[in-house]
Amino acid sequence: MMLEYLTYAALALLVIMFLSQAIRILREYERGVIFTLGRFTGVKGPGLIILIPIVQQLVKVDLRVMVQVVPPQDVISRDNVSVKVNAVLYFRIVDPERAIIKVGDYMAATSQLAQTTLRSVLGKHELDEMLAERDRLNADIQEILDKQTDVWGIKVTGIEIKDVDLNETMVRAIAKQAEAERLRRAKVINAMGEQQAAEKLVEAGRILAQEPQAMQLRYFAALHDIAGERSSTVVFPLPMGLFDHLLPRRDNP
Repeated sequence: MMLEYLTYAALALLVIMFLSQAIRILREYERGVIFTLGRFTGVKGPGLIILIPIVQQLVKVDLRVMVQVVPPQDVISRDNVSVKVNAVLYFRIVDPERAIIKVGDYMAATSQLAQTTLRSVLGKHELDEMLAERDRLNADIQEILDKQTDVWGIKVTGIEIKDVDLNETMVRAIAKQAEAERLRRAKVINAMGEQQAAEKLVEAGRILAQEPQAMQLRYFAALHDIAGERSSTVVFPLPMGLFDHLLPRRDNP
């Protein structure tokens, strides 16, 4: 009786072990790459999957978008400026078969490819372009990565340059450049203001010259402005033509 009980227990244990190895449940975002005696036989999932223990093996693949931080890379720009650049890479698997069979470790391979591509692309641009045209650089890097990872069944959905770190000397140089640019703009604006003011003064003088009484009105306006400032000095402007008859006349030769 005891022997039969042990036999039934052993059979039940074998059945449980068989079922645990044969039945697999994959989530909605997972796929299973099936190998039968070492040969690829298909991709299954999601849901319930039944395998033949020992004969078949299953490798799970996550189809969600994955995020990788690209470590800081030392980049020398086209204008010979040394910077450290890091980025964030977004990608997902679109073909589980190629992602498992074509490359040994698709996570490590994608990370290394992103690092080398980042250095290669940024090295072709100047520092100002790295700082001001990140969207265009991101698009260029993404296009290159997407072409190279397509054979692995991986789709690069995006890459974003996070930080461009400069040394202290370059930061001070950029600050001086920005200050000089602002001074240049201020001088240009001031010169343009002087030019516009001169043009208006010439136009006003031309109008006043047509009407002598208008100049007298300007004299009165000037006296009014001086009196309003509570000054003890009073200036009486006199027209220059008043002294013409007092000065000796020079006959033309």
